[in-house]
Amino acid sequence: MAYTGRYGQSDDDRREELVRVIERAVESLTLQELEALYYDMSTKNYIFSEK
Repeated sequence: MAYTGRYGQSDDDRREELVRVIERAVESLTLQELEALYYDMSTKNYIFSEK
């Protein structure tokens, strides 16, 4: 397990923290913002379209 140094956290702990921050941010997005985010992520192959 590597350490980030700056935050004094392991990579896994930092990852979990970032996931929580992103989840809270996504919950506040409008439908249009979510659709734009989905489109952007799917075109960059971060997620795969279910179509």
